[in-house]
Amino acid sequence: MSHLVGWVVPLVAGLLFGLGLIVSGMMDPAKVQAFLDVGGRWDPSLALVMGGAIAVALPVFQLARRRHPAVPHGPVEGRLIVGSVLFGIGWGLSGYCPGPALVAASAGSAEALGYGVAMGLGMVIGNRFGALDLQRT
Repeated sequence: MSHLVGWVVPLVAGLLFGLGLIVSGMMDPAKVQAFLDVGGRWDPSLALVMGGAIAVALPVFQLARRRHPAVPHGPVEGRLIVGSVLFGIGWGLSGYCPGPALVAASAGSAEALGYGVAMGLGMVIGNRFGALDLQRT
């Protein structure tokens, strides 16, 4: 029984997450880009999606924090900043972030599939250079 739960629960959670992305419009790059265009024709509707996600997730995070206190982390490194900037540029230019891109790619979107390939290459390159950086220190 526990083996069944071990893969059914993540499967159902993933399907619900994908369905939420579809219903909220986060799979539409134009909608995401309109949300990010605060200086132009801003579309605030995704703020409601984010607010709803925060309202659902916050109590769960609070419960988890009580059960497992946060572990202190080290300083913010340059590669984290560079990676964050590259992620933001890719999100702004393509209108996709990883979750919606994977859902759209599984639905047959060639653009999202291209984004997924580029994201995978970026992860491979980042891991390779990150490993080199760790070896130097």
